[in-house]
Amino acid sequence: MKHFLLVAFLFSFTMLQAQEFTRADTLRGSITPERAWWDVLYYDLDVEVFPEEKFIKGTNIITYKVLRKEDVMQIDLQAPMQLDSIVQDGVALSFTSEGAAHFISLKQKQKKGSQQQLELYFSGKPQEAKNAPWDGGWSWKRDNNDNHFIATSNQGIGSSIWWPNKDHAYDEPDNGARIRITAPKSLTSVANGRLTKIIEDAETTSYEWKVSNPINNYGININIGDYVNFKEKYEGLKGYLDMDYWVLRDNLEKAKEQFEQAPKMMKAFEHWFGPYPFYEDSFKLVEVPYLGMEHQSSVTYGNRYKNGYLGRDLSGTGWGLKFDFIIIHEAGHEWFANNITHIDVADMWIHEGFTAYSEGLYLDYHFGKEAAAQYTIGTRRSIRNDRPLIGTYNVHQEGSSDMYYKGANILHTLRQLIEDDEKWRDILRGLNKEFYHQTVSSKQVETYISELSGIDLTEFWEQYLRTTNIPKVEYKIDGKNLSFRYTNIVEGFDMPIIIVLNDKEKWIFPENGWKTLSYEFKIENAKVKRDFYVDFQQID
Repeated sequence: MKHFLLVAFLFSFTMLQAQEFTRADTLRGSITPERAWWDVLYYDLDVEVFPEEKFIKGTNIITYKVLRKEDVMQIDLQAPMQLDSIVQDGVALSFTSEGAAHFISLKQKQKKGSQQQLELYFSGKPQEAKNAPWDGGWSWKRDNNDNHFIATSNQGIGSSIWWPNKDHAYDEPDNGARIRITAPKSLTSVANGRLTKIIEDAETTSYEWKVSNPINNYGININIGDYVNFKEKYEGLKGYLDMDYWVLRDNLEKAKEQFEQAPKMMKAFEHWFGPYPFYEDSFKLVEVPYLGMEHQSSVTYGNRYKNGYLGRDLSGTGWGLKFDFIIIHEAGHEWFANNITHIDVADMWIHEGFTAYSEGLYLDYHFGKEAAAQYTIGTRRSIRNDRPLIGTYNVHQEGSSDMYYKGANILHTLRQLIEDDEKWRDILRGLNKEFYHQTVSSKQVETYISELSGIDLTEFWEQYLRTTNIPKVEYKIDGKNLSFRYTNIVEGFDMPIIIVLNDKEKWIFPENGWKTLSYEFKIENAKVKRDFYVDFQQID
């Protein structure tokens, strides 16, 4: 989720502008040769948590497919966590380390097409989150009854902050994962997917969760607390969906009321985006001691049972108080982030732009098109145009925090260009069908929308995703004549727009040179229809 409104987060993005990339950035952000030759099929993660010591230890058994013969594998695990030992077929393996990247020398022949397993043993005191979920790690908190209240969040910093894996977005485990959490007996442990087993010992309880679908690394999470559970069945597009809610004991009644928005969310998003992508793994909201995040099938929630963003309307229109921001935004990520996942974090606008846009679509479904437009346009006040939405590839660098609401307004503008809401809906649903459970690039998404819309959007994407320049329409009025042109544009940008002349809507087709149109009436005033994300200025 990593919402950008907090000052600290904005500052961190600004600092990235001056960043010089290192070999460590390349090892983290690129598909290195030591990553490229093997495909993750399954993660079998077993973690024991010691809350008093803020310590964890565990194993991760990776099942993988050999794509070509190699004998060195890269596994990622960040300090201060330690990779204690590595075993394959009962044989201990040696490895060398370069920061968070660990290079394992394999002894077993890696036959192309074969499936292999690797056992990774790890332990340590994982980095504590300084400001979850933006500056992530483990949150070691207490609830109002002094019970341990613990959660992980690691979207930006990476899942290797606490468990060893191939920590790059391009490769998700094809067959899902098992997450087994062992903690003190008085506590309940919640992770992704479905609860398949509970094992009670004298002093601890282990909860075993199973994920059936591919899952992005950062989506795997652990939540531990004095939880109580309630649930419902939702009749959706693929049948009955289990909707499961895990909240602190004292908050049960508040949660039952606030979480009534969850099936309303599901109704709206299945309408706009197609079936919820993880029926097999259920849908969960899990209370956590931070704001929340989009962990797949285990959406975490900490919005204090308030509508808006911690009770605030991000749009300034009043519409932002008609829904609980975390329920709607983070659940929207089940389609854009968890179903369709960026192949490189430089393309994170795919996650955040579409999901910020989903906030408006929720309003559209329940309150109407005008409510959605007002909300989305209202969020422009957060746009800074400090950097392009697309970051630098292969070094784990995101684009501007504008990926949220500039991204949303780009998509709102596209809806106007398409002029057919059913076609627009088909495109959004088509994206989730075409790229179902896949990792994709921005270019793939751009091409798909261009082809399905029937509009050449080459310069549109270049302008809005890869520059900070907002197209400006300059115009002159001379009686019945309107002259206009675009400035501040990339070469070839010629997006048509609707202008309002004396309260009458007219399409015009600006380019980088002056054009003049004559009308049958005297032009008293002119303005661009607000649904288009452009600047507009009268020239004397």
